[in-house]
Amino acid sequence: MQASTGQPMQLAQAYQHCLDIARNHYENFPTASRLLKADLRPAVAAIYAFARHADDLADEGDALPETRIKQLDAWEILLERCETGEVVDHPVFMALSDAITKHHLPIEELHNLLIAFRMDVTLHAYATFDELRFYCKHSANPVGRLMLALHGIHDSEAQRCSDNICTALQLINFWQDLSIDLPRGRCYLPQTWLQENGIESQQMLDGTVSVESLRPVLMQALLKTGELLENGVPLLNRLPFRLRLQIASTIHGGRRMLSKVENLDNPLQQRASLSAQDWRGMMLPVLKDTLFPSFAQKRETA
Repeated sequence: MQASTGQPMQLAQAYQHCLDIARNHYENFPTASRLLKADLRPAVAAIYAFARHADDLADEGDALPETRIKQLDAWEILLERCETGEVVDHPVFMALSDAITKHHLPIEELHNLLIAFRMDVTLHAYATFDELRFYCKHSANPVGRLMLALHGIHDSEAQRCSDNICTALQLINFWQDLSIDLPRGRCYLPQTWLQENGIESQQMLDGTVSVESLRPVLMQALLKTGELLENGVPLLNRLPFRLRLQIASTIHGGRRMLSKVENLDNPLQQRASLSAQDWRGMMLPVLKDTLFPSFAQKRETA
């Protein structure tokens, strides 16, 4: 660090600003960061800080939708300045620009995240599963691709597996949070699935659907999500040890969460979560898949 020139110290301060945001806002960051190589943690924090602020612009406070879109547009202009090599006098972009250059990060994935945040502002129900997957492609998949890039992994098969896992995790979050999202006016169960079972999205938002009526739709959602998660299992064999341990934990945690959502008495009023006992029960299979990734097996989801 060369404080006499000013610039190195500013960059260090910018990264520290991002690390503080990650530690203060993301409750799992201290745990997750222990699985990351130390030299990657500042870059992960810069990516998180970029996405955290954009998420707040899209979702926090009481600003009108048009104001939120303008704020996201302004945030993207700063990203574009990073892309052209322009120095941006903002700690998040100072750190992010350095991380992009140092780790050859695919900047289009950061733009994709902003597409999803704009969808959060303007779209609160989805007509089809393909439409919902389009949202996941921009909200969740970029995170996996950026993590792969940070670890120097750029092959298309690894990206395909990562996309499956990330989309599954996003969907699991939706099915886990039905009791939270529906009262907030958001219905992520595709309209086509609901209509096949005689339900309209508005009925879901109005709270006039019974658990018995919803159950077949939710089972379809859990089945599709489980298939996506299992299609990501071959990724384990392409990862370095620490990242493999993290992703093995993620896959087993996702499987367990799908089971817990399925077994909720009333998913419209209850939220599933993983307990310490759940994680203790997954330790051996996670360790087995981490140590012997070639033998990690997809589970049957039918």
